[in-house]
Amino acid sequence: MPQLEARETRDLASELKFSVDPSTAGRIRDWARARLVPDPHATGPAEEYRTTTIYYDTQDLAVYHRRGSYGRSKFRVRRYNESDMAFLERKLRTSGVLSKRRTLAPVDDLARLVAQTANPDWHAYWFHQRVIMRKLHPVCQVSYRRLARVAMTDYGPIRLTLDDELVALPVSGPAFVSGPGTSILPDRMILEMKFRVEMPAVFRQLAELFALKPERLSKYRLAVEALGRTEVRSTIRDQKSGATRA
Repeated sequence: MPQLEARETRDLASELKFSVDPSTAGRIRDWARARLVPDPHATGPAEEYRTTTIYYDTQDLAVYHRRGSYGRSKFRVRRYNESDMAFLERKLRTSGVLSKRRTLAPVDDLARLVAQTANPDWHAYWFHQRVIMRKLHPVCQVSYRRLARVAMTDYGPIRLTLDDELVALPVSGPAFVSGPGTSILPDRMILEMKFRVEMPAVFRQLAELFALKPERLSKYRLAVEALGRTEVRSTIRDQKSGATRA
């Protein structure tokens, strides 16, 4: 059994994002495989994996609109491939410091998140308590195929990810769903570079070689826009009505 809970704090952490066309993405994939090692989650001959994430937001989409403290934190539930385990996560950025807290739980335990009172005996109590206090609800599910490569530098680890086949689906609660969904950024892929303190030479080389320009990209925001803000708010209202009836 992997560690149930993990916390990470990274000073001066940077995440640069780029959207690239499939042809450029293919060349970047080859470039990365020749210079960086596979991420531990990568499996199979392609050294890729599927990530599926359920995002939380308020009735008025405060996270989407980046209002106040809601603009600095994201609460989400994430699964890799078809695992029967999921990570309940909070990602928080304040004053140049990025912190993550996440707890591993069986997928079957996600039904606990429907309750309007958090159980202190559950090891994911902290997550459940906070989504209740902040009036957060499952909004949508985003899935994609990911190539991830890593390396170590003088300032710590660096990570490159290339995400393809991005699809959004509405959700009616804290449970993973299947279906064709709505395509996000069709004919584009999302490249991310993660590092600390300063951009490492290997990433500078990559950016110069492919003339990459950073963009402000959020998979969650793109998903809400693809599904439609009115539909997403309606989904949250239905969830709240169901909880009230229960």
